[in-house]
Amino acid sequence: MQVTAIFDWDGVIIDSHDQHERSWSMLAEEEGNPLPEGFFKQSFGMRNEAIIPMFFNEWADTKNPREITRLADRKEHLYRSLVRAEGIQPLTGVEPLLISLNEAGIGCSVGSSTPRANIDAIMEIIGLGAYFTAITASEDVTQGKPDPEVFLKAAEKAGGKPEHSVVFEDAHVGIEAGLAANMKVIAVATTHPAETLGQAHLVCEDLGGITANTVLEFFA
Repeated sequence: MQVTAIFDWDGVIIDSHDQHERSWSMLAEEEGNPLPEGFFKQSFGMRNEAIIPMFFNEWADTKNPREITRLADRKEHLYRSLVRAEGIQPLTGVEPLLISLNEAGIGCSVGSSTPRANIDAIMEIIGLGAYFTAITASEDVTQGKPDPEVFLKAAEKAGGKPEHSVVFEDAHVGIEAGLAANMKVIAVATTHPAETLGQAHLVCEDLGGITANTVLEFFA
């Protein structure tokens, strides 16, 4: 049985919530319009193509696909500029877990609503690209989380099956997506309180102490 580990990106591998929040604020300032109250928490984990029509329709032509693309691309450019200028480190336990999974022959795949350019930029900084056999990013899917499409494609790219896959997630919509994909879900309480993540099969404060054995126990 080939077991596959699928990782969401932001909030699981790295934590760039602050840079994401600031890049949205910078975009809004450039456009001369405020962000809605509570915008960042409400939109976290969603694709830009869903965020912009939902939250920016009062001041942007969100029925125009080109306008949505323009705003989304500019926001991500601002984000990458912040990350490259400030640097970033993988979250607690990430690298030891990836080493453990690789030594156990468990394939590791990224399944994220993050644009591929963002993932590539951060992989260059943190140097963990060799541990992943596949990356599925926002460009690879048409449906955002909680739809399971991104995780199903991530498993397929890594040569795994959904019923033999474990998803690492921090967002509520991601946990829903993993469960909808018929996968085991390990939730990391980096973004939301642990007590709100109870739908997952396992909840942890961080990935420290999580090993390949933790993953394999789901299929024992």
